[in-house]
Amino acid sequence: MPQAGTVTFPRYTRPAIMKPAASAAVDPLSAHTPMMQQYLRVKADHPDKLVFYRMGDFYELFYDDARKAARLLDITLTSRGQSAGAPIPMAGVPFHAIEQHLARLMRLGESAVIVEQFGDPATSKGPVERRVARIVTPGTLVDANLLDPTTTCLLAACVIAGKRAGVAWLDLAAGRLTMADVPATDLAATLERIEPAELLVPEDGGVPPLRRASVPVRSRPAWHFDAAAGARALAKQLGTQDLRAFGAEDAPIATGAAGALLDYAAATQQASVAHLATIAVERPGTQVALDAATRRNLEITRTLSGEPAPTLLSMMDACVTSAGSRLLRDWLLQPLRDAAAASARHDAVEVFVRDPGLRRRVRESLARVSDVERIASRVALAQVRPRELAALGTTLAALPAIRDTIADAGVPLLRDARSALDVEPRWAALLARAIAPEPSAQLRDGGVIADGHDAELDELRSIDRDCGAFLADLERRERERSGIPGLKVEYNRVHGFYIEVTHAQAGKVPDDYRRRQTLKNAERYVTPELKTFEDKALSAQERALAREKLLFDELVVELGGAVATLQRAAAALASLDVLAGLADRAEALALVRPAFTMESRIEIRGGRHPVVERQVEHFIPNDVVLAPDRRLLIVTGPNMGGKSTYMRQTAVIALLACCGSFVPAVSATLGPIDAIYTRIGAADDLAGGRSTFMVEMTEAAAILHRATPQSLVLVDEIGRGTSTYDGLALAWAIAHRLAETNRSLALFATHYFELTALAAEIPGCANVHFDAVETPREGIVFMHAVEDGPASRSYGLAVAKLAGVPADTVRQARNYLARLDAFAHAGEGQSDLFSAQAPAAEDAEVARARALAERVASLDPDALSPREALDALYELRRLASAD
Repeated sequence: MPQAGTVTFPRYTRPAIMKPAASAAVDPLSAHTPMMQQYLRVKADHPDKLVFYRMGDFYELFYDDARKAARLLDITLTSRGQSAGAPIPMAGVPFHAIEQHLARLMRLGESAVIVEQFGDPATSKGPVERRVARIVTPGTLVDANLLDPTTTCLLAACVIAGKRAGVAWLDLAAGRLTMADVPATDLAATLERIEPAELLVPEDGGVPPLRRASVPVRSRPAWHFDAAAGARALAKQLGTQDLRAFGAEDAPIATGAAGALLDYAAATQQASVAHLATIAVERPGTQVALDAATRRNLEITRTLSGEPAPTLLSMMDACVTSAGSRLLRDWLLQPLRDAAAASARHDAVEVFVRDPGLRRRVRESLARVSDVERIASRVALAQVRPRELAALGTTLAALPAIRDTIADAGVPLLRDARSALDVEPRWAALLARAIAPEPSAQLRDGGVIADGHDAELDELRSIDRDCGAFLADLERRERERSGIPGLKVEYNRVHGFYIEVTHAQAGKVPDDYRRRQTLKNAERYVTPELKTFEDKALSAQERALAREKLLFDELVVELGGAVATLQRAAAALASLDVLAGLADRAEALALVRPAFTMESRIEIRGGRHPVVERQVEHFIPNDVVLAPDRRLLIVTGPNMGGKSTYMRQTAVIALLACCGSFVPAVSATLGPIDAIYTRIGAADDLAGGRSTFMVEMTEAAAILHRATPQSLVLVDEIGRGTSTYDGLALAWAIAHRLAETNRSLALFATHYFELTALAAEIPGCANVHFDAVETPREGIVFMHAVEDGPASRSYGLAVAKLAGVPADTVRQARNYLARLDAFAHAGEGQSDLFSAQAPAAEDAEVARARALAERVASLDPDALSPREALDALYELRRLASAD
């Protein structure tokens, strides 16, 4: 006989209760059934989105949605039911795998509507109640499983009013809204800078041209972009009477675009965006302008081939948090014009550089914190997950230690960070008390609320957990009370819990026993105590999950009061991470603090390119000086000699300095910089119908129209895509305009040696060059060191040989080069440079060598007879002779 306390019972799992079908002959998926009518109403409201319709353990798609999803997601397409006499196409995904499929759709620029089942099949009359739970679009992602942790996901809206345009962009995952009014001609460039994941435009406003054709564009009713309505919506959102406190009067057109964003975001989340508590208005002149060509040519976040590394961001990102990596990306793409603000960042970086121990302690602490910024947003939107709250609680508990670590730092940015990290202890205490140390990933799985937080939940869990022990104890007590040693307390799915007594002992049962079932050899009874326990036990698990969900929802609502505080703390943590990471890079890459001056100049000693330096065995540093009396440098030298790297590293050093980073140089002093412009490389625009030369001239025109005396301009080999003289003339004129009209600080690389004469024509123009040495044994050796004065030659043929161009082709090119030189010396024009008749000045030895090479190349040894081979040998001897 089993001992008391050792009897175990199977955990009770309530079977699903299915309502009987009204008619077995009617397929619930037929088009005229109430359930499909329910689906069709949802689809009519969202014709441009894929509708995922919850049915049991699957999300189903129908009709064209099913066909499209099957193609995009590689899932099975099937059919069921009838619509107009034809089967209804159908495809589905398991409910637990929905996130991975949504992530794939977002990368493809699609949008999805998630319809959840809210009703209980056991109690609902008619079709189970279903509602749209959320709408997922590429620009409104907030779920951690759908977001890239190190990049920002932006939803943008734009509207054009005459010659001006308004742009607003929202980071819903962080609760940041920014807006700006720009000239209509700058709208496309602004959108390219923002890089939105999704763009909203008025139905009648047209679509601005975008380089990234993959950006999904949504047309919205024009009245959604009304400026007055947008101002009212923003004021209501921010809880203010008007928007003057935020400077919105500087962006009246963008206010309408911001209103459209608010409406769209609230519609997709099926809730208000309560965590949006402030707006930022971007004003001209606050940032160093970087156009699309500059961001591409400097390879800030992507290489020229589109890869994420090696780039400036990948080289400088030593952050230990994802929020820090996102902030560093923003800093690199939005360098500061305000030297005082950049110097404040330098001050903080210097604190960490000078105190490696402090830097190590801060980075070790930050490595253990969660993404507070995004968790706070999900709290506000009631989309936070249990493990995120557990991580948030751990982070909040660590904040006092981080504050103490930087307590002695006296620089403003670190003082501000310490102040922002002063979060009320009650929030950490609440999370520690309410959330289990290791909660389940999903609320539906239970085990989220900590034991001891709620007495009713503890009781329900105790019933579920201690069922076996209770029944063993009851069995022992009933045996003692009744005097029936063979009494058993058992359970089955049909009759629930019962006490079983053999017929021989039935006369001893107490009066409070009530017969439940009669068997051949035994009777089964139930007592009031067992019946009460049964009612609790059979519903304990279900009631525990429901209670847990209620408590979790109440906790999320309570945490909503801490969202603003959490956002400030998140910004401080990200800032600390970036500053400490930049200090780490400064030490690892031998970077120095730059200096700022009010004089218009850039003076760099021993400058290096931080990315290229890591890709080569030995990098040669170079100096650059740009000043009022040295505004335009004509850079000449061989291909692969280092001209492009020299120019790019100058821009990268200026960019890093304005971002607040230390720079790769021995020393660097920079004056005011309002923009960095580059015209580097060659690429056509086939989709836009523009040739390589047209792209080159378009970029050059943009520079000439926009560059100011405080702009840094890089021009590399302008004029290559047309005839020699046309290109030379254009390069000459562009250099003149940069030096005399724009008066920008400019580096102008060229292979037109005629441009070196500009140093004698234009005040403030100077020549610098890179040299190379060519030896018979080692071939060409590049010096990679910049020197004053013009280059003596280009070494193009030597570079061609180095690149693997066939030797006979190089020799032929050398012959043609000799002809060109002869023409140049004889004063001949551009025509007939490559005619068959050689000039009289051609050297006889060169002619013999050419004839010999051509004859050898024409021979086919395998096709010659012995006699023909002997004749050919005598012919070659004659050609090689002096006669």
